[in-house]
Amino acid sequence: MHSKKPRLKTLLGDYPNTRALRSGAIHPQLFDFDFDEVKVPNRAFKRVVRNLEFDVAELALVTFLQAKAYGKPLALVPAVVGAGRFQHHCLVYNAERARVTVAQLQGKRIGVRAHAQTTVTWVRGILRDDFGVDLRSVQWVTFEDGHLAEFPDPSGVVRATAGRAMVEMLLAGELDAAIIGTDLPDDPRLQAVLPDPNAAALAWSARHQMLPVNHMMTVDLSLCRQRPELVRELYAVLERSKAAARASHPDAPDLTPFGIEANRNALQLLIRNAAEQGLIPRAYAVDELFDEFTRLF
Repeated sequence: MHSKKPRLKTLLGDYPNTRALRSGAIHPQLFDFDFDEVKVPNRAFKRVVRNLEFDVAELALVTFLQAKAYGKPLALVPAVVGAGRFQHHCLVYNAERARVTVAQLQGKRIGVRAHAQTTVTWVRGILRDDFGVDLRSVQWVTFEDGHLAEFPDPSGVVRATAGRAMVEMLLAGELDAAIIGTDLPDDPRLQAVLPDPNAAALAWSARHQMLPVNHMMTVDLSLCRQRPELVRELYAVLERSKAAARASHPDAPDLTPFGIEANRNALQLLIRNAAEQGLIPRAYAVDELFDEFTRLF
């Protein structure tokens, strides 16, 4: 019998589909959230996988895959959070300089925030699969370490000088292109390398029957095994919060799918990309990512 209502230390961003939880408009009955106040959740992902600080945490999917490879006691919950988006527009060049096309990427310097960033993994997979780009022919330039301490930049990847900013280097001509996710500025000088990226992304999604998701929820494995009823309620309140957000835009595309089957195609392709890009030691089966309890969602 658990008489005391537990407080679960939680990392979760303030997004449309989580706002009802963050505001307290929807709240669980069996536990309370103890939300970490970090403004940008991805800045705390190192704390999730290095320090194991959280009971419940939003996490980038490639970071989770690497955490699994190194035996971190986390289980994936098939609840997508964050600002879901397509990825084709994230590879940009400086239009004030010479046009950069996909066919010209060989030998080019492409900036990425981190080598194992999930958006970067998606974009590199698109370049390889759809455009035949030899990823080894590109000079990748990183700006920070990956989230896993156990995964340093591989040989051949260059680290930018400390203190330099990726957009600054791109505009100065020190980079030929860059992959920029949620930090992509609204700057007319930054134009997509991939042709007609919005139409290409929709066609890609239709062809693969999926959305290229980035962040899902994770839970401490001990919570799954000792208090599975709390994990069940976590999933339920996340669903309710998402439904509250969609109520005002019921016809909008669902960019944050819930459930293993709704995300299976995306997870399979992202796992393949991560394995082929050397980010994880092998391509896991999708069901391996889930604890025996979270596999039921």
